[in-house]
Amino acid sequence: MELAHSLLLNEDALAQITEAKRPVFIFEWLRFLDKVLVAANRVDVKEKQKKLVEQLTGLISSAPGPPTRKLLAKNLATLYSIGDTFTVFQTLDKCNDIIKSKDDTPAYLPTKLAAVACVGAFYEKMGRMLGSSFPDTINNLLKALKSAESQGRGEILLSLQKVLCGLGGAAASCHRDIYKNARSLLTDRSMAVRCAVAKCLLELQNEAVFMWTTELENVATLCFKALEGSNYGVRVAVAKLLGTVMATALLPKQAAVMRQNVKRATLEEVLELMATGFLRGGSGFLKSGGEMLKGGGSVSREVRVGVTQAYVVFVTTLGGQWLERNFATFLSHVLDLVSHPRATQTHVDAVYSRRCVSFMLRATLGGLLGEKAQIAAGKEICQAISKQMRAVEAVVNDMSGENKAGAADVSASQHVMVCALKELGSLVQSLSATSSPLIQEPSIGLLETVTSVLLHPSMAARLAAAWCLRCVAVALPYQLTPLLDRCAERINNLKSSPEAVSGYSFAMAALLGGVHQCPLGIPHSKGKLVVSIAEDLLRTAAQNSRLSLQRTQAGWLLLGALMTLGPSLVRYHLPKMLLLWRNVFPRSQKELEAEKARGDSFTWQVTLEGRAGALCAMRSFVAHCPELLTEDVIRRLMTPIECAMTMMSHVPAIIKVHGAHLKASAAMVRLRLYDILALLPPKTYEGSFNALLRELVAEFTLTDNSANTTTSLLRSLCHYDDSVLMGSWLQETDHKCIEDQLQPNSASGSGALEHDPSSIYLRVPVGEAIPGPLPLGVSVIDASVALFGVVFPHVSFKHRLQMLDHFAECVKQAKGVRQQAVQLNIFTAVLSALKGLAENKSTLGPEEVRKSALALVMGALDNPNPILRCAAGEALGRMAQVVGEATFIARMAQTSFDKLKSARDVVSRTGHSLALGCLHRYVGGIGSGQHLKTSVSILLALAQDGSSHEVQTWALHSLALIVDSSGPMYRGYVEPTLSLVLTLLLTVPPSHTEVHQCLGRCLGALITTVGPELQGNGATISTIRSSCLVGCAIMQDHSDSLVQAAAISCLQQLHMFAPRHVNLSSLVPCLCVHLCSSHLLLRRAAVACLRQLAQREAAEVCEYAMSLAKRGGDNTTINLNITETGLEGVLFGMLDRETDRKLCSDIHDTLGHMLSSLAVEKLSHWLKLCKDVLAATTDVGGGGAVVFEVEKDEEDSEKKDEMDDDTMFTGLGEDDKSKPSVAPRWVTRVFAADCLCRIILLCENDKAHFDLAAARSAQAKNPKGDQLVLHLSDLIRMAFMAATDHSNQLRMAGLQALEDIIKKFASVPEPEFPGHVILEQYQANVGAALRPAFSPDTPSDITAKACQVCSTWIGSGVVSDLNDLRRVHNLLVSSLDKVQAGKGSSSQLYSESATTMEKLAVLKAWAEVYVVAMKIKKDAESKPAKPVRNGDDDDDEDDLGANVLPPDSLITLVQPELPSLSRLWLAMLRDYALLTLPSEFSSQLPPDGGAFYTPETIDTARLHYRSSWAPVLHAVALWLSSTGFGAGEEKEEVPSSLSRAPAIPQAPSSTTKTFEESVKDRMHLMLGVSIEFLCFPRPEEPIEHVMSCLQALFTLLESPSAKIHIAEDQLLAVELLNVLHRLLLTRDPPAVQLQVIAVVQETIRAAQDHLQRQKASKVKEEEGEKDSQPSLGEGGDTGELIPGKSLVFAAMELLVFVLVRHLPQLNARVKESPSHVPLRPQRLPEESARLVANTVSILAELPSLCSPAGSMTILPTVLFLITGVLREAAVKTADNSVPVTVSAALQGIKTIITSPLARLEGMQTQWTGLVRSSLASVLENSQPDESRPDMDEVSMLTAITLFLLSASNELVGVTVLQKGCMDRFRNALNSSDPWVQARCYQLLLSVFQHSSRALSTPYIHALAPLMMEKLRAVERSRPGTAAELQAVQEGIRVLENLVGMGEEQNRVQLLALLVPTLVSYLLDENAISSAPQVSRALHDFALQNLMRIGPLYPAAFKIVIGAAPELKIRLESAIRANQASNRAKAAARQAQPTVQAAPTIKLKTSFF
Repeated sequence: MELAHSLLLNEDALAQITEAKRPVFIFEWLRFLDKVLVAANRVDVKEKQKKLVEQLTGLISSAPGPPTRKLLAKNLATLYSIGDTFTVFQTLDKCNDIIKSKDDTPAYLPTKLAAVACVGAFYEKMGRMLGSSFPDTINNLLKALKSAESQGRGEILLSLQKVLCGLGGAAASCHRDIYKNARSLLTDRSMAVRCAVAKCLLELQNEAVFMWTTELENVATLCFKALEGSNYGVRVAVAKLLGTVMATALLPKQAAVMRQNVKRATLEEVLELMATGFLRGGSGFLKSGGEMLKGGGSVSREVRVGVTQAYVVFVTTLGGQWLERNFATFLSHVLDLVSHPRATQTHVDAVYSRRCVSFMLRATLGGLLGEKAQIAAGKEICQAISKQMRAVEAVVNDMSGENKAGAADVSASQHVMVCALKELGSLVQSLSATSSPLIQEPSIGLLETVTSVLLHPSMAARLAAAWCLRCVAVALPYQLTPLLDRCAERINNLKSSPEAVSGYSFAMAALLGGVHQCPLGIPHSKGKLVVSIAEDLLRTAAQNSRLSLQRTQAGWLLLGALMTLGPSLVRYHLPKMLLLWRNVFPRSQKELEAEKARGDSFTWQVTLEGRAGALCAMRSFVAHCPELLTEDVIRRLMTPIECAMTMMSHVPAIIKVHGAHLKASAAMVRLRLYDILALLPPKTYEGSFNALLRELVAEFTLTDNSANTTTSLLRSLCHYDDSVLMGSWLQETDHKCIEDQLQPNSASGSGALEHDPSSIYLRVPVGEAIPGPLPLGVSVIDASVALFGVVFPHVSFKHRLQMLDHFAECVKQAKGVRQQAVQLNIFTAVLSALKGLAENKSTLGPEEVRKSALALVMGALDNPNPILRCAAGEALGRMAQVVGEATFIARMAQTSFDKLKSARDVVSRTGHSLALGCLHRYVGGIGSGQHLKTSVSILLALAQDGSSHEVQTWALHSLALIVDSSGPMYRGYVEPTLSLVLTLLLTVPPSHTEVHQCLGRCLGALITTVGPELQGNGATISTIRSSCLVGCAIMQDHSDSLVQAAAISCLQQLHMFAPRHVNLSSLVPCLCVHLCSSHLLLRRAAVACLRQLAQREAAEVCEYAMSLAKRGGDNTTINLNITETGLEGVLFGMLDRETDRKLCSDIHDTLGHMLSSLAVEKLSHWLKLCKDVLAATTDVGGGGAVVFEVEKDEEDSEKKDEMDDDTMFTGLGEDDKSKPSVAPRWVTRVFAADCLCRIILLCENDKAHFDLAAARSAQAKNPKGDQLVLHLSDLIRMAFMAATDHSNQLRMAGLQALEDIIKKFASVPEPEFPGHVILEQYQANVGAALRPAFSPDTPSDITAKACQVCSTWIGSGVVSDLNDLRRVHNLLVSSLDKVQAGKGSSSQLYSESATTMEKLAVLKAWAEVYVVAMKIKKDAESKPAKPVRNGDDDDDEDDLGANVLPPDSLITLVQPELPSLSRLWLAMLRDYALLTLPSEFSSQLPPDGGAFYTPETIDTARLHYRSSWAPVLHAVALWLSSTGFGAGEEKEEVPSSLSRAPAIPQAPSSTTKTFEESVKDRMHLMLGVSIEFLCFPRPEEPIEHVMSCLQALFTLLESPSAKIHIAEDQLLAVELLNVLHRLLLTRDPPAVQLQVIAVVQETIRAAQDHLQRQKASKVKEEEGEKDSQPSLGEGGDTGELIPGKSLVFAAMELLVFVLVRHLPQLNARVKESPSHVPLRPQRLPEESARLVANTVSILAELPSLCSPAGSMTILPTVLFLITGVLREAAVKTADNSVPVTVSAALQGIKTIITSPLARLEGMQTQWTGLVRSSLASVLENSQPDESRPDMDEVSMLTAITLFLLSASNELVGVTVLQKGCMDRFRNALNSSDPWVQARCYQLLLSVFQHSSRALSTPYIHALAPLMMEKLRAVERSRPGTAAELQAVQEGIRVLENLVGMGEEQNRVQLLALLVPTLVSYLLDENAISSAPQVSRALHDFALQNLMRIGPLYPAAFKIVIGAAPELKIRLESAIRANQASNRAKAAARQAQPTVQAAPTIKLKTSFF
């Protein structure tokens, strides 16, 4: 393939490859040329042009295939337009000669077609440059057109289109000829030709004025004829032509009008013409009279659907603004269509026409109009409805009956009503909350208008009105409860009107069905209301025969709707329901028999309807309340159901007696019965299988049914992938809802509410706007087929065989059309049964059952009906799956092999090839591996059968199935399959789109099979890869959208496996173009591919898209709307237009991926995108939004608003193409607000985004860089716009964004005003954004969210001024009053759980504020107290901290509310505690609910409590702790609490409780809630809850009462510690662990205090008898600690876990394991270090909790751990500071060693052993060691010294230890680090000075000489640094002390050591001035000391000085020098007494 990449065709390479590969080689060369010519240097091209033209024209006559000729023509045209044009006419003549040629053989055809293509391409590219040659060319083409076959006709028409396009108006002379010739081909046999003509005429009408003036009617008629018998492609093309011509006739193009004087058509004329097509079809007004006389048949459906599409094209072409201005006319026109008698000849026709008109309205209104205009359109629709309704009322009230025509009007009006109401409903639902102006404005009176239709005489209209009300309620949930109440009231008042009973019950049922879409629900009492109305209706049904039927139906409908409210509500009414159900049916067989004889036809109708209704309500119950289906309930349901089954067999007899009009009611009963049985487990009705199956089989084999009704389920039971064979891909187009009418099964697409009123309350199937149950006849068959599938797996083999044989018999008996219908139904049932078997994992049965089934299926594989063949193939595959035996599968496969080898007819070849595909699909690669080779070879052969495209399609489809299912086993067949696919792609005519679609499927499957191998570089893999890429390229160029979609998904697969080889620079632009495609499937494919690309390469994708936008200027043919907002902007725009869920979710994902990778780098771009989308508010008539504090935009926007209202329905602004089609809709705006939150989140990683000073400096350095904080005003503004919108969803998103902004930016300082933060300037905006959320009519969820934002804002500390805070604070105060109002105060719109949510949110917000307030207060108290202020020095204080909150400010806001708050909080915690009980305690819950929840809404309430309890717990803990457990609040609170909050159960009893009891209760509540939560925090619980809970515990335990409580109940404390231990195991964050340790510490303290108290009281008791004192504390006398009961044990467990977690080296086992690599000790991170330190200090406290024996049990462990921590943590630091962990360990050692245990007699030996071994460990650990070069010797020495000082008795005389200690000191003295020496001297001093001489003497003897040596050596090397100087000074101090300690008689010897040393430090008087600072300091120090020692020991000093005269001389000279300098300085120096300097290094904590 690489050889093909050259400018000239490489003819040598071409000659060398095989014949088969040449076309691919040529195509690859042309592809290369296509890319290279545009980019190449013109000079190069001109040099080689001659040769190139030769090569290319040579290719024309080499019979190129369709894709090749297209590229060839394109290249030739490009070549001429770049290079010289001399030879272009020769080439053109050559092509014309080929076209004229008389050679008609098929072999010559490709050459002719290539020539035609070239001509087209020349004119398209060069147009008028080709001058006057065009008339000959056109005539030549037209001549050829007459004699050409279909492929030629199509190609010639496309070429003509290109010629016209290139020449524009210049070709006017030929326009009429082209029109005349093309016109007749619009009704061509070949659909591809019809499409080509439509495209050609579409091009022609751009310039040919006559088409939309004089010929307008003819064009219309032609189009109507073209639609007859058309396929989807033709309908789309012709609709486009017709719609565009009509639009042009109305608003002609300016240029054309100026050239000729044109009479424009009026709107009425144009619409009249279109209506002709809709109502009369192609037989229009031009047909000869004869046909008209026969009486018009009904319009062919294809025409009606095509014209419907044309209407949409017509309006879309004219644009949204035209529609806004002419909406009234358009609406009345389309509504007239549906009221025309010709549109509604039969009921099904009427439904079809209604669907068409609804489609026209939805596609235009829903897509083209913005939200404002949609509201205006809603008004128009309301007016149309009320006008119709007035007419109807006039007829109904006209009792005299003179108005005969009126009755017809009423029946016509129902269809108008249905269309108008359905559109109004859709409109309101799509506008959601933004439609409130439409509902609220009294002048429109929408609700009154719609409600009035509930009394319409026609059921269809009443149902449509009910549906419309449901839409209103779902869009505006606050309307739900009032509407229900209104309907209930009317039903009670108008009980005597049948229409009212029916209409209002429909409305109530619809509203109840909508509740599940309203998260806030309805009050629980409404359920009772509905039940009472329904009961009343059923009870009074028999009283008045005129109303019996309506009342019965209404009663049951309401009960059915009630069930949709779910188990929590239905539970209360279940007993009554079961009773009602039982009473509808006879109790026994006898009553059943007796019943048959009674009654007349009317009573039977009522009875049957009543029973159908009861069964329907049961079905609704089973479907919506599965939790209530206990064994018992099922048993009680079965009684009426079994009775209904028995009754079925009696019905035919009753119908015979009373007339056929009962058939419908009977069918309804059967439908309901089948529906409910399908939902129940088949085991429950096993006994009735026989009778039931008889009914089911009779139903779908049409035994008693003369109509040939077919089921609608076949398509859904066949595999989705087979859609290409069955044409069901039409379900995936934008025209689905009208294309459904053209599907072949009965009444397809004729769904309507009136077919089954119960559907008004059921869930709408996904993807449908409105439920559309099929007519009863079809529904019953559907239900029977579905139930058959459920029951079949449970039936005995014998019965299965009987049924299968019976099926075969039925098929044989039936003839013609009926046979097809019966077979379709039987096959659907068999498929349903096989699917059921597969799902139940059961088998088909023994041999005879299989044989029978196989015979049935095989018989249908050669049925002429393709759908049946599909079903048979599917059934065969499923049978193989169910039977699962290799022999059976082999037999099936063999049958098909034999058949395919012999058969020659298309039908059996297609059927059996599919059978092979299905076998592989269901058995998988492994099960069918042995047939793979045969299957593949047969299918490859069939796929090459050019004579029948159908065979090719089916064979390729099966091949794709096999490739898919075989997986890697197919690898060996990839190359041959791939080469076949390529060959076919290059040769099959493009008009056979199905073949190309299947080729696409094959290619995709092959790519998946090769998979990741595609990345390889081997020769074979490269070939496979390039073949795949060529295949994709061919399909991308195909004209059919489905093929292009297949190409995209193939490229997507390739990109997944081999991303480097997919060229994004060409793929992305192609995808962008497809985003505007009119084909849903193509848009879906393009977005799905973009989504995948954006995951990896978002930046590249966006760049290529932008480059396309820049190129778009040159190439205007592409209609692209990529502007400076790039691809992101286009995708946001698509969100407004698209309604397909899959597509929208993919767009969301794509934008999400782009945002994640690009938003941080291109911050301004993305924020602007979001801002533009959010700024498009739809504030109609002001209400609701708050004016934003804007600087400059305000005036402009007001002007703009004024202008908008005027221009809305008047003048057209500038050309509307330039503006975006509609302002972003609310759904898109919500998405944009979510994007905003995501952007803030993405910026988190870089702190510069949240620091104004850093951001400004960064921007100064790099102006392109972008920081979030610089856009803060935009962020606030966007959040504000969203939070104050009409749309509730958008308000939620806006509040969420606001909260995020506050959290992230609260602490960002304002660099220009120190002490302030940047959010301060936005406080007005925040307040304004929050205020509307607290208005009384705001939904609870928004108020709840706003409370959250309030507490975040108040707690963030942004606002320091109390008055400013009050604004927001008052919002919370007002909400608190609402909470205190108690349960049943306000009139309720929503369910009780919504109230719960709101109240809890308020309490939670207050709790959060209180927690922050207390924190501020505590911080302020713990700060060092400021000096007392006097009046005068106030001012300087104020400068510093004018804006620091005074410590009590926030608390002063909360204080007044605290008494009531604390009560409410406690009540809430009590509720929460009850709600968290396991279900087995549910009987103990209070029957009337809690303080804030009702028992009915308990399940939803739980969730609300779960999200808000934690802050409340923390707040209560703070409150209890600060008030000493509410001491004193009881007395005065009680009376008021009774009056104010009836909700709190404990209030009355609190008077009698003692304070202790109330403390106990509250402790239990708090600890219970905490422990329950901490035992098992759900993984999804936020970490904040865990923290709140731990902080609450900590706060609680700080208070003395709590400490007493927890200490007295030791098991409670143990449990708490165990739970905390478990929490540590599961939660990692250091903050949590620190908090846990703090709680443990408080618990241990509590226990210690308790023990002290016990001991104190013990001492008092036992003053007398001291000796017999049992030991207090854990461990008693034995020292045994019992796990589970021992607090110390529990604490040890937890503490050890923490230590080992952070210092794994402590674990001895780790060291012993062979894999252990000794780790070098590292510095712990700061938080871990704090944690370990805290843990160690707790550990050291534990022994004090134990009895002496107990402490001896734990001490070894404790000491082991503490010495271990010391070992690990003692690491040198740079600044010689002591790590917290080390100081904690040292402190711990001291605590333990100095504990009173040492003084107890019994423990002496154990204690001594312990102390010695601990010291030994420390010594061992402090041994110098190469592996630990950075060990901190000082800390180790300190520890050793601690032992020596504190435990001297135990250590005296232990030589081993003594030696070790001395060694350590020696090492330290010899250390090279002066700091270590200095510390060592200090520690030695403390040892030397120890009171016990026995301890200190050996050390003095051992270490003093070494010291002397060190100090003497200083003379030779004077200190150079301060540290070295200090070491010397410390050493001298030790010596001085030794001198002091010595006895009088040894003093001289000692001074003889000290004085010479000091003198040696003195400098020569001449050297002093030049000596360095440190050296001088040493001199001064020595001198001072000498001068101090002299007077101290005068006698001894004299002796020493006298003995050494040189000393005396040095000393004297030094003194002289000193005096001289002193005199020179001031005398002040002498005044200072020389005190011995304290050591200059102090430990942070003094351990001694």
